[in-house]
Amino acid sequence: MLAAVVLLPSAIAAAATTEAADVLLSQGKPVATSSIEGSSYTGAKAVDGNTTTRWASAEGSDPQWLRIDLGQAATVHRVVLNWEAAYAKKYRIEVSDDGTQFSPIASIDTGDGKIDDLGGLNGHGRYVRFVGLTRGTSYGYSFWEMQVFGVTDASGDTQPPTTPSGLTAGATTATSVALTWGASTDNVGVAGYDILRNGTVVATSATTSYTDTGLTPETSYTYAVRARDTAGNVSPSGTPITVKTAAGSAGFVLAAAGDIAERCTASSSSCVHPKTAKLVEAMNPAAVITMGDNQYDDAHLSDFKSYFDTTWGRFKSKLKPIPGNHETYDDTPFKGYEDYFGAIAKPQGKRYYSWEMGNWHFIALDSNDFATHDFGPAEQLEWLKQDLANNTKGCVAAYWHHPRWSSGDHGDNDDSIELWNLMVANKVDLVLNGHDHNYERFVPQNADGQADANGPVEIVGGTGGANLYNLSPAHSTTAKLLKTFGVLKLSMTDTSFQTQLIGVDGKVLDSSPTYTCH
Repeated sequence: MLAAVVLLPSAIAAAATTEAADVLLSQGKPVATSSIEGSSYTGAKAVDGNTTTRWASAEGSDPQWLRIDLGQAATVHRVVLNWEAAYAKKYRIEVSDDGTQFSPIASIDTGDGKIDDLGGLNGHGRYVRFVGLTRGTSYGYSFWEMQVFGVTDASGDTQPPTTPSGLTAGATTATSVALTWGASTDNVGVAGYDILRNGTVVATSATTSYTDTGLTPETSYTYAVRARDTAGNVSPSGTPITVKTAAGSAGFVLAAAGDIAERCTASSSSCVHPKTAKLVEAMNPAAVITMGDNQYDDAHLSDFKSYFDTTWGRFKSKLKPIPGNHETYDDTPFKGYEDYFGAIAKPQGKRYYSWEMGNWHFIALDSNDFATHDFGPAEQLEWLKQDLANNTKGCVAAYWHHPRWSSGDHGDNDDSIELWNLMVANKVDLVLNGHDHNYERFVPQNADGQADANGPVEIVGGTGGANLYNLSPAHSTTAKLLKTFGVLKLSMTDTSFQTQLIGVDGKVLDSSPTYTCH
């Protein structure tokens, strides 16, 4: 059990002494937030050790929070908040083992905006969260640094992992480099690896591989890898290698997800679509694809305005949406969807359409026509056949809501057979779906769902924010199956594509090989 300690300002100074064995646990650790005022005020700025950079929440809204992942369980004895002008009059410090269920270890009711040094605490968990309850100004919440001191469960471990060796570049395209290396060892346990490009950490990986994307053609990059253990010790960087990307188009990046906006806002820590919207913002994609069920539960226009518009709505000028089954639940089916999205809901007069970027042809379909045999899909099928026949681009991707193949709660959708078979017959390269609230990437498959290099890669990405579903046993052709939230990052060139799933903590949860277009 975690003991709650109420600290008033008069008691703070007396509690400020750090126990001799305590160390700074929070600096440089992953951070999640309920909101940010702008891209210059991210949560990471609160743990970067720099008192000239800061986190700032969105203005004018209570409550707001910032959560630090310490990387392992620890006993927390002290928290220091170095406030900017936008301070909290009332707030709590909480800890958690799983990042979901939190217990308070300190409550402040009369904050004055000075440096708050909260000592004498005794909480245990992996996650530490600041929760602002009442703002002291008309702005949001903002501090230069949040420092957490204590003792990790692996206390006394000062031995770093061994240095990773054998860094090798695999498949290299104009915009991506695939890296692999040998595993490090540690006296307690290796937690992951930092990937450095030209001396700067660009990603972390839990495995001994990573594909760096979004690169410039015909450009040399120097890579190195270092290991971290569960106590936060970091190995030296391994022997670097230099890799030159291939010639070709610079390509572009797309963001994609389905099943997005539950009826909640960033004021709730369990609300996910604000977090996935931040991932999209960080990608700065050329376009944003949604694979249906953009708004829950009944997709009324009022719901779109209250929820989807506050997060993913900021990308409206880049959105390439399609409807899911929830868009049909409005009093008049699709009315809220069409009223909210306007011209981009039916850019070619129908809820299905195609568009192009670079050497790619994209096909957006309304699979509600095929979700039940009560509907007549002939018109859309004839349009699709003609659209495929008219295509002159070298790479083709298609997306619709109901997946042909899925190991999620809904499972395989037989009503999408005709769509899938047309994709196979026309050598479509990539198919994106939603509907099942999970992530699943398949190897290329043929019409029978068997592994076939000539078939499309299907990815189910119903991970945009709607409550997750349970998983069924994976298909034999499943390359990766996860019950998680996140956004697909699609890196496209004129001749190839590579995909990654980015989790809400910013980490890469899955990377595909680089595929050459058929």
